[in-house]
Amino acid sequence: MQRNFMRPRLSGTRSVLLAGLAGGLAEMIWIASYSLAVGAEGWQVARAVAEVAVPGGALLPAAPAMGIVIHFLLSIALAGVFAMCLSIPVLRHRGTAVTVTIGMVALAAVWAVNFLVILPVVHPAFVHLLPYPVTLLSKLFFGLAMGWSLAADRAHAPAFRGRVCFPPPV
Repeated sequence: MQRNFMRPRLSGTRSVLLAGLAGGLAEMIWIASYSLAVGAEGWQVARAVAEVAVPGGALLPAAPAMGIVIHFLLSIALAGVFAMCLSIPVLRHRGTAVTVTIGMVALAAVWAVNFLVILPVVHPAFVHLLPYPVTLLSKLFFGLAMGWSLAADRAHAPAFRGRVCFPPPV
């Protein structure tokens, strides 16, 4: 006799990958748009990311590309942690609005820890590359895109896994 039961959907590797890429891309588009609008050097942010990861990395010719790769790797890791947090029982059954809101709140918290605690110690110049509201908005856009991506993937997932049939096939 086959037992049928509903298993909650946990975000898989594909979902996390896409959510991380969506969040990272949303953040990059915002920073690039702001930089173009005010005439700032947007590549300096990518160089600073490389510098934080590799001391002296900002001086390398490939620093902007290195910074972008590091940015996307961190974005995917952040989406993975976020997806794991969403799998706790109290958050398993939620709608799109809740997922997006939690994503934005979580990324605002990440921004606060990064820009108010870690970066002032590790790389003080990074904190002053862009105004605080611009960097906070970049994280909110990240959270919006990441949350929306995870919610959209979840909405298209089947509620039941495995075979659901009774009587069993002959």
